[in-house]
This record gives sequence, C-alpha cells and structure tokens, in this order.
Amino acid sequence: MKKLLGYIFTPIFYFFFFSLLCIFHPIQWICYRFFGYKAHKVSVDVMNFFLTYCNWFLLNSVTFTNQQNLPTDRPIIFVANHQSMYDIPGLIWYLRKYQPKFISKIELTKGIPSISFNLKYGGGANIDRKDSKQAISEIIKLGRRMKENNWSAVIFAEGTRAKDGKIKTFQVGGIATLLKVASNALVVPVAIENSWKIVRFGKFPLNIANPIKWTVLKPIDQTDKNAEEITLAAENSIREQLHQSI
Repeated sequence: MKKLLGYIFTPIFYFFFFSLLCIFHPIQWICYRFFGYKAHKVSVDVMNFFLTYCNWFLLNSVTFTNQQNLPTDRPIIFVANHQSMYDIPGLIWYLRKYQPKFISKIELTKGIPSISFNLKYGGGANIDRKDSKQAISEIIKLGRRMKENNWSAVIFAEGTRAKDGKIKTFQVGGIATLLKVASNALVVPVAIENSWKIVRFGKFPLNIANPIKWTVLKPIDQTDKNAEEITLAAENSIREQLHQSI
C-alpha cells in the first residue's frame, strides 16, 4: 500500500523540492554577489528549511534532537552515518548556527540548481575521489577555514550511503586530516535514522510515512585518543543510538 501511495505523493514532493532548488538558485547568486558570505548563508539556510519540510509531502515526520550544549566559539566535526541525500537539508537547517560545511564529490559542483552553486561558494571541500592529492589538499583548506572562522564540518564517515540503513565501517582519513589542521575541533556524532527508507524503492516511487530522525550525540572524549580511536568511538556511539551491533 505504501508503495502504491508513493506513486501519488512522489510527483508532488519532486515538484516542490525541485521548484525550491530553482527558485533559490538566483536568490543565492544575488545574495553572494552583492551582499557576501553572510547573506548567502542565510539564503542557503532558508532554502534548507523548506527542503527539510518537503518531507511532509511524503507524509514523513521530521524530528531533530540536540540536547548537547555545544560551543560556537570553536570548530566542530560532526560525524554522521549516511543513508540518503535527504539527510543533508536537515543537517544544514538544524545545525545552522554552527555553520556546517560538507565534503562533497566535485562532480556535484556542476549542473544542479542551488546545490552546485552552494558547493562552489559555500566554503566546503569539493574532492576528486580519483585524485587523492587534490582531495587531501581540499580537506586541508577546509580545516584552515574551520580554524579561522570557527566553522563546523559534517563528515559522512562511511564514505557512501547505507542503502539498507546498516552502518558501514567508518573511515578515518577525512577526520584525521581535519584534526591535524584544526586540532582544537570538537568531534560530535550525529545519528540519522530512517531516511534510507525514503528511497528503498529507488527514485520513483519514493516511500512514504517514515519517521525521519537526526540525533546529536554526546561529544567524543578526545583525551589521549588518536584519530583512529576517535573515529571508532563516534561510530560506536551512533551504532548504540541506532541499536546496531558494535
């Protein structure tokens, strides 16, 4: 029944989702070109508010829980599991005061309204997965911007989407590189639940009536831990939240 209803609700969702991307593309351009970074960021935040709540067109509920008293005067590395592209708008909107930046595939910087523009000019790292030197260089540049501006970064440490929601082993490379540059960065796990169910049937139809959740977990105690141990601790924290074996 849910799949059948998906055929009805998916076109409505896509219409509003992609209309928002097209509407905010020129808004972003104007904000960035004439008013600078802060105005551009506001436009991106507002867009992602609407993109997040497009979930309602699929009858999805949206819950973001952050009971942590996180600082805004030091960089933060948010380490999250990754289930679908629909993880991202909620992270941008709800973590907006921490100014989250993403490590993205360089291919995404072309051809996608709003998204490509933001990736080019929003301050994140756009990496070529086939060129390790370029990738490391871009992540280092991101780490420097984090340190200089007290920005945060969001890392999907699995390196790919978990299409069935089961967490894959976290990779240490990006986290280790950022910690070398922004050594004062706080590492904070974020558990994402059920967004994989949206695309369980593929891009069409999308699945409906899913409880989409983001939960910000307790910061990792980094005392006397190396990058590998910090990454493992973040992975285990998310596994525990999602009731998956450690």
